Amino acid sequence: MDRLIFHVDVNSAFLSWEAARRVRLGEPDLRLIPSCVGGNPERRTSIVTAKSIPAKAYGINTGEPISMALRKCPNLVVVESDFRLYQECSKAFKDICRKYAPVVEEFSIDECFLDMTGTGKVYPDPIKTAHDIKNEIRDTLGFTVNVGIGANKLLAKMASDFEKPDKVHTLLNQEEVESKMWPLPISDLFGVGKASTKRLLDAGIKTIGQLAKTDISFLKMLVGDKAGEHMYALANGIDESPVTSEEREAKSYSVVTTVEENITSYEVANHILLGLADSVCTRMRKEGAKAYCVSVKIRSDDFKNQSHQLNFMEATDVTEEIYETAKKLFADLWDGKTPLRLMGIALSNISKDEEQQLSLFVDEEKEKQKKVDAAMDSIRSKYGMGKIMRGSVMKSSMKVGRKFNV
Repeated sequence: MDRLIFHVDVNSAFLSWEAARRVRLGEPDLRLIPSCVGGNPERRTSIVTAKSIPAKAYGINTGEPISMALRKCPNLVVVESDFRLYQECSKAFKDICRKYAPVVEEFSIDECFLDMTGTGKVYPDPIKTAHDIKNEIRDTLGFTVNVGIGANKLLAKMASDFEKPDKVHTLLNQEEVESKMWPLPISDLFGVGKASTKRLLDAGIKTIGQLAKTDISFLKMLVGDKAGEHMYALANGIDESPVTSEEREAKSYSVVTTVEENITSYEVANHILLGLADSVCTRMRKEGAKAYCVSVKIRSDDFKNQSHQLNFMEATDVTEEIYETAKKLFADLWDGKTPLRLMGIALSNISKDEEQQLSLFVDEEKEKQKKVDAAMDSIRSKYGMGKIMRGSVMKSSMKVGRKFNV
């Protein structure tokens, strides 16, 4: 049976999700004006984490200080990150996808694969079905997605990256691979990192089509046997990897985020880590749970995953404690040079309603952090996640950059 895979990708996710929320409240659409997601513009360490297309026209870049972005565009609208909102929007659009597909794989917070193989009797026109999914997400949730349709996951992913936003594209056969994918630069080929791209360019291989036609023995000599075979298969649209629906563990809490532009500094990485820790700990505390284990996951720009974990002697739900541990795990994982596209934190070995052993010694700092968490949880429960933000999200970039820079 011929495979049929959809890849659904939210357009400018973080900015779009904040924009959709504001439009529902009758406020201007952030996607139509110079705007960005970041931190408090009054703090010089605040960083741009996402930007609108009008902001990009001013030369504003992800990862640069908010202060610099405001010099480029004094009218820039700056909004603070809200990972609770991002999780809610992620779940909402994936729930719509699950209405159509028997198997859905969550690839990141703003992407998923749908295995539509064998659904021809229910959905005889795949292109129409893709438009239905796209339009339902747009009309119901207020933000847009691209849907790529392919004969495998690679081709579906490549198709979704074509013209944006709010589009459906196909890569269903060899003819489309040759006409649509082969003319693209090799830097656009999903799964090929910057280092490999440079080697290929130095060897005179500039397009995906040229790579597809290159003698595989030459590729092996150039980048190694395994990498050479892998790149040759990708360029020719070959991918046998299955769409897997991984059930969330009953006793774990996790959050991941894929950034618009690669993470290349500790200050940006730790800013994101604190936001992730804050989000996942808030959710865990809401359910009366604590964790004995924290793990950090990263994905490099060549799509290699790494993770590291650490167990606590006592279960904890304190954001600052989990964040500090996550920073150390991240520092052990990352070489400080390889660009990253995804980061995540997972809390596992969960205990609920467990009586905690009383200690003869009181950790005053930890008790203070518990009170901070309780106060923030109370405010967020009443007014929403975006109404209060930890000052250390912004302060951490300078402090952590010195401590963990390697």
